[in-house]
Amino acid sequence: MPAPLYEAKNTAFRWIEENADWLSEFDLEIWRYAEPAWREYKSARAYVELLRRHNFDIEVGSGGMPTAFVASWGTGRPVLGAYAEYDAVPGNSQEPVPYRKPREGMHPWAAGHTDPHSMLGVAALSGVLAAKYAMEKHGLRATLRFFGEPAEKVCGSKPVHAAKGYYDGFDAFIAYHPSYYPKGTNTVAWETHCGSYWSCVFTFECVEPERWIDRSLFPDVGGTHAAARCPGAIDALCLMYTMTKYTKEAMFPHTGSWSLNEFILVGGDATADNLPPRFAQIQYAWRSPTLGIQEQIYRVLVNNAKRAAEATGCRASVRWVTKTRVGLPNLTVSRVAYDNLELVGPPRYSEAARAFAREIQRNLGLEPMEDPFIDDVERVIPPEEYESKFRLALPEWQRNFTSDDYVEYTWHAPTVRLYTARPRLRPPTPDYAYPAWADNALGGRPEIVDPGMFVAGKVIAATILDLVTYPALLEQAWVEFRERTGGGIGGQHWVAPLLPADFAPPIDLRWPEYITTVRGEEWWIPTPNLDAYHLL
Repeated sequence: MPAPLYEAKNTAFRWIEENADWLSEFDLEIWRYAEPAWREYKSARAYVELLRRHNFDIEVGSGGMPTAFVASWGTGRPVLGAYAEYDAVPGNSQEPVPYRKPREGMHPWAAGHTDPHSMLGVAALSGVLAAKYAMEKHGLRATLRFFGEPAEKVCGSKPVHAAKGYYDGFDAFIAYHPSYYPKGTNTVAWETHCGSYWSCVFTFECVEPERWIDRSLFPDVGGTHAAARCPGAIDALCLMYTMTKYTKEAMFPHTGSWSLNEFILVGGDATADNLPPRFAQIQYAWRSPTLGIQEQIYRVLVNNAKRAAEATGCRASVRWVTKTRVGLPNLTVSRVAYDNLELVGPPRYSEAARAFAREIQRNLGLEPMEDPFIDDVERVIPPEEYESKFRLALPEWQRNFTSDDYVEYTWHAPTVRLYTARPRLRPPTPDYAYPAWADNALGGRPEIVDPGMFVAGKVIAATILDLVTYPALLEQAWVEFRERTGGGIGGQHWVAPLLPADFAPPIDLRWPEYITTVRGEEWWIPTPNLDAYHLL
């Protein structure tokens, strides 16, 4: 490594080490906010205020999304991008303690961080800030852009940013995610990247219930409450739900690791009166390795919605939440990042981290283990080894697996997908599954999160500095990009954003959120009086 680049990387590494305390506290701040998709108001504001203090220019509310932002620093080429995510997951409220304890004063099924995205965002933030300060000190020129990407759990913001042109004109992107996958905790994705995720909301409205029955048949014209009412929106939703369960078997063969999930946003908006519920909404989200499979699943869903509406005196409409493409590999930038991961080395975990993990095991009635974490959390794993293990369960034809909306970046510039460890507990037997609260509690402990977070920050910073210093690396990455897309942006095999440029982000839907009432701050389901509940 040439001396100037060596010094620049050392400057970046020292910056992270010297600023680790407040970066760690910022991670905990985001973790404690635990704000769900499209409602990350405090988290986004905290990032924006911090980045402004570090002299970034900020566009707040980018793409028409109130909790999204784009932060820019520097001038000229190359233009390099990274991002933060910060949404939490409903139903995962947990204090950072070694036993199950949802947050006090909140509904027990409020949101909490699972992956955790708090670690994801602060790792990327650390890397971008460290690279910025190293570039200033060593006279390096480039443009750094840092995106605030809300609603990743519904793959919400990146397809919107892509459709509206925010990813155009970049030279490379760095995507990061904490990893607890046993076959590859500290590595980079290689040929197999994430697949596609689509989601939409079907709305059922009972607009003209009076047309359901011939009123002349009533024995008493005024006896509406004694008559058969129009089934209405709840019945439409229930029919949609059950028909989709029945027809799921016929959507696609049981291959390719596809999945379909649903969530009821609005359940009828009516009391138990003899009046038809007028309005109901159900969200479907499905993921698969190809866009063709995605289209096939959608065709079945649309048919089910039409039939459910017809049978219940309703009208049906659809509102798209998101559509992602599949991931496009770029081994050139992936190799650059992996080389920097080897340079930095794997995370190391203290006895304090292991002691906390053992306490969870003890509280679950397990024998505490000398090493309570899964294998390989302290080992850098070559990407070829990771790829080989990762593909053991996949059919040969399948090139993409699971989903994440970082894939949107991959079609606009060469992109690396970096992983560093977020330790998971070692199971005592192969069939044992730890409860979700245990993993969630680990994500709120600095002694467990910080090692992998700061390794990732250093790797991101070093990778940025390599791409700034060596134009030939970027040119090689773009040669590969053009080969894979059949000519680059707009090429024969290039896939354009799947959402239209005028797409309206679904920020107005009834997503779970924290609200303020006369009772104080609550989850959208009011804080319960647990003494009034009796287990059956």
